[in-house]
Amino acid sequence: MAVGGNCPLRVAIAGAGAISQYHLAGWRETGGIDLVAICDPDPEKAQSRARAFGIPKTYADFTAMLEAEKPDAVDIITPVGTHAPLTRLAADAGVHVCCQKPLCTTVAEARALIEYVGERVRFMVHENYRYRPHYALMRQWVEQGRIGDVLHARMVVRSASCFTADGTEPFLLKRQPYLRKFPRLLVFEVLIHQLDAMRVILGPLEVKTAQLSQVNRELAGEDVAVVTLAGRRGMTVVLDGNISAPGYPPLPVDRFEVMGAKGTLIYDRDRLYLEGSNDPPVLFDLAKNYQICFSAAVQDFVHGIVTGEPFQTDRLDNIRTLELMEASYVAAGVAIPA
Repeated sequence: MAVGGNCPLRVAIAGAGAISQYHLAGWRETGGIDLVAICDPDPEKAQSRARAFGIPKTYADFTAMLEAEKPDAVDIITPVGTHAPLTRLAADAGVHVCCQKPLCTTVAEARALIEYVGERVRFMVHENYRYRPHYALMRQWVEQGRIGDVLHARMVVRSASCFTADGTEPFLLKRQPYLRKFPRLLVFEVLIHQLDAMRVILGPLEVKTAQLSQVNRELAGEDVAVVTLAGRRGMTVVLDGNISAPGYPPLPVDRFEVMGAKGTLIYDRDRLYLEGSNDPPVLFDLAKNYQICFSAAVQDFVHGIVTGEPFQTDRLDNIRTLELMEASYVAAGVAIPA
C-alpha cells in the first residue's frame, strides 16, 4: 500500500519474538515507510530479524533506540507487562505507537496509560482479528440487513494449541512458553480476539456469566471458557472456547452463527454462507488470511498517521474489548490484579 507524503515514515520495532515475523512481513508489504531499527533484550533475536527483513540497526535497549534513531512511529511487539512502560517512553519522545494486544494486564492500567498518552501522539492497538476478511464480510452483511435484526449468536473456538497426545510440547507453549504461567490465559490471550470481532459485528455487548476450567492441568490459567453475553434488543450471545481440544489444529478455528429476524449467517472455519440460501458459500484461504490481517493492521496504522483519519482499533475503541475480557473473569469469580 502506498501512502502519501514527501518523506517515508521512519518506523522502529520493539520486540523480535515469534509474532514479530508477521508484523515485519506486514511492514515489508507497506509502502511509504522505512524500517530503521529493531530492538530486543536478546541481541541474537534482534539481529536475526534484522537480517531477514533488511533492517539496518539493532538495539538491546528501547530508550537507546528512540534517542539514536528518532523514529516517527514504533510497533511494540513485546510481552504484555512491558506495553505500558514502552508506550509511555514513546509518547514522551513524541513517537506514534502501535501496540500489540492485550494493551495492558488490567482495564485500570490501560485507562491510566491512555490518559497519560492523551493526544500527544497517535495510539493504536494491534488487534488484528478486526482485519480478518471473513469477519469484515460478516460485519458488512449484518450492516446491510441481510439477516435482519440480530437475535442470537454463538461463537465456538477450538484448537489443540495447549494439548498434545504424544507428550511433545504443545504448539502455543512452544511458540510462547511464558503463557504456561499466565494465571489468566484463554480469555485474556486468545478469546480477546473473538470478543473484539463479536463486539464489532453485533454491536455493544455485556458479559452476564462465565465459566472457566482446565484440560491441561500443567497450565496456570484456563484453557476452556464459556461466556454468555447480552446485546441490544434482547440479543443473547455465547462464546465457547477450548484450546486443548484433541483432534483440532494447532491454530484456533472458529464457527460463528448469527441468527437474525430474517435469516441465519454462518462462518465455519473457511466458509461463510447464509443458511438455506442457494448461493454458494464464500471461501477463504486461512493460511493466506493469517498474514493478511497483520498486514492490514499495519497499513491502517500508517494510513491513520499520514491522513489523520481514525484507526479502526484506536486505543479508545479497544478499551471496550478489554472491558469485556476483564468482565468475563469477574463473572467467573477470578480476582483482577490491583
